[in-house]
Amino acid sequence: MASLPFGFSSLPRSSFRPTRNLKIRFSADRQALFNRIAPVYDNLNDLLSLGQHRIWKRMAVSWSGAKEGDDVLDICCGSGDLTFLLSERVGPHGKAAGLDFSNEQLLIASTRQKLRSKACYKNIKWMEGNALDLPFPDSSFDAVTIGYGLRNVVDRHRAMAEICRVLKPGSTVSVLDFNKSINHLSTTIQESMIDNIVVPVASGYGLENEYKYLKSSIKDFLTGNELEKLALEVGFSTAKHFEIGFGFMGNLLATR
Repeated sequence: MASLPFGFSSLPRSSFRPTRNLKIRFSADRQALFNRIAPVYDNLNDLLSLGQHRIWKRMAVSWSGAKEGDDVLDICCGSGDLTFLLSERVGPHGKAAGLDFSNEQLLIASTRQKLRSKACYKNIKWMEGNALDLPFPDSSFDAVTIGYGLRNVVDRHRAMAEICRVLKPGSTVSVLDFNKSINHLSTTIQESMIDNIVVPVASGYGLENEYKYLKSSIKDFLTGNELEKLALEVGFSTAKHFEIGFGFMGNLLATR
């Protein structure tokens, strides 16, 4: 199991929203899903986005405002892409924590960490934990990121409230995810790409059913305006959502 930061022990795993297609009703089912896709997750991301996901992730980290010497947190960290980028921004005198509910993803993140030589990476800590009950005191972090995770939590209000709680006043969360467009044409194109590109490619890895949930999870997600409203409701002072990746992706920036 991945190492745990700041002296905390392993915590209960997150609860996740069910989807119609796969009839995932319990957090354990969604956790098992992400554990299954973990070995090919990074390769699929590169293939399906033509490498563009790396640009979007760099943008998300840059917009978080993380800087040299900061303490930062990446929630739903997966195999660690955003966490590594955060670590590079805070440098060897900062600290980065990556939290996820998938032990398989964390094991991959930990292995990637051991293979990298930059001094800043030594300060990354990995935690299997609950996005709805973050194991940190109030005002712990100078910046927080969450990539492709908020869409899946069962209680987004509570997740955002927890992020607001652990952020220091004046600090920012950067939320990267698929964009739920209010434009019918954009939505039609996005769904067509999932049906005709994403799922068929994933099926080549034996993961057709695991990726079918994607379309319904986007339908159940929030629009940019709704994300901004949610952030303000839980206590953030400002919130702005940006459409990126030709409108197929979105990034919410909310400052406590």
